[in-house]
Amino acid sequence: RDHNFAKYNDSTSDFLNVPYDYISVMHYSQNAFKNGTEPTIVTKIPDFMDVIGQRMDFSDYDLQKLNRLYNCSSSLSFMDTCSFELENVCGMIQSSDDNSDWQRLSQVPAGPTTDHTNMGECEDSGYFMHFSTSAGAVGNTAALESRILYPKRGFQCLQFYFYNSGHDSDRLYVWVREYTSAHPNGTLRLIEEIKGSPANYWQLHHVSLNVTSKFRVVFQGVKGSGLSSGGLSIDDINLSETQCPHHVWHIRNFTHLLNTSPAGQEGNIYSPPFYSSEGYAFQVNLYVNGTTDSPFNLAIYWHLISGANDDHLQWPCEWRQGTMVLLDQHPDIRQRMSNQRSITTDPQELDASSKYFWGRPDEVGSTATFPNGSTFMRGPGKGTSAFLTHQRLRSRDFIKDDSIYILLTMEDISHLLSTQPSASPTVVTNASNICPENPCENDGVCIVVDRAPVCRCPAGDSWWYMGEKCERRGSSQENIVIAVSSTIAVFVVMLIVTITTAVCLKKKYRKGKGHGETLTLED
Repeated sequence: RDHNFAKYNDSTSDFLNVPYDYISVMHYSQNAFKNGTEPTIVTKIPDFMDVIGQRMDFSDYDLQKLNRLYNCSSSLSFMDTCSFELENVCGMIQSSDDNSDWQRLSQVPAGPTTDHTNMGECEDSGYFMHFSTSAGAVGNTAALESRILYPKRGFQCLQFYFYNSGHDSDRLYVWVREYTSAHPNGTLRLIEEIKGSPANYWQLHHVSLNVTSKFRVVFQGVKGSGLSSGGLSIDDINLSETQCPHHVWHIRNFTHLLNTSPAGQEGNIYSPPFYSSEGYAFQVNLYVNGTTDSPFNLAIYWHLISGANDDHLQWPCEWRQGTMVLLDQHPDIRQRMSNQRSITTDPQELDASSKYFWGRPDEVGSTATFPNGSTFMRGPGKGTSAFLTHQRLRSRDFIKDDSIYILLTMEDISHLLSTQPSASPTVVTNASNICPENPCENDGVCIVVDRAPVCRCPAGDSWWYMGEKCERRGSSQENIVIAVSSTIAVFVVMLIVTITTAVCLKKKYRKGKGHGETLTLED
């Protein structure tokens, strides 16, 4: 592995005018290729010793290099982001078809007391949009519309943080206003209604849009019938042409869990039960302080559990991919470095008891209990004991508002097994049978093309052989002689043609002049 430590100068390696990147996903860790007790890589700035070697995601500088290297002027998936820090609120407009407005605020007495972007850490900054339901008539509405957006893919995921300090009856509706040639002024289509009890914290929401024509996103707040002292607030909006996660596991008071949870089984927590789109039930198991063999890490595992649809599903569960993403809550989706791990359900995999690992949970699992006291069966788990170190956990915005979010998706990937075309059988032909005696001259090589012998002739920088058997030699000097000779020949021919033409014209002119004089004498 010595080549991993080879050094190159700037004639071979190009930094693309980007500063040295200690947090690049391509950077080796301090102990990479270690065969002793000392680190193999020592950073010139000691503070970065524990930073190098991250494998979470591309860094900001990684993206800059990729964009410059491949001349990427726009993103394939990114559409918009807004944290409302600027007074123009990202080009959003207040609708004229309502009777109230959204306000750009930094705090509300009933909550939120801070925005989600900065969480009150930056003085004279930190804004969000708020629709007050503490006054006005029942049914009052306020609509906030995004700028016009132009989709490329036909599916989008809208992500935003929502704070409800109003009443249970207050509602937030997400619409899209679609513009087509038939409806140039746009038509509204309801996408999702968001409701729930007031809470004293920001909550993450995902909304799938699936729009194919140019459109605006519309946030409509509606005052309910109950008594309210606050209202509805939104912040940190991101829109991208990606698929939304199927489920979100929100873990609150996470700092307390980090400080008090022991390593091992006593310090693990389980997610609520979730269902895939096909009906498989599953849970995710998180070791907050790692396993006993690997402490000070987040460890994460995926389990199938018994569910209401088990009698109608295929067992063992085959070729489903479960994806677990610890969300980096940076307000701009382009600068996030979320941490992800995926598992795949191999139907032939066996557990320690020689049972199918991904078999029906009530046949291969063990009894477990939900917080409400009801029992169920939980199958074995698969994941990693080194999901993320605590040091990296604290280095980004994974923990924000004392919360973390784990995004979960389970999808069928069995189609990937049959997408590759089968290779055509290769017919091996013995070249010696067709080229028994090399017919090529001048060191030419005989090869077989379409079951027939063909000579491949040698060539140099200024010479080559050609012909069916490489019998004729050519060179750059001969080409020059031929080119010069051709030029001279063309010049001579043109000169002869010119002289001949001039002589003929001169004779014709003299003849015409003599004829003209004869006519004059006759007069």
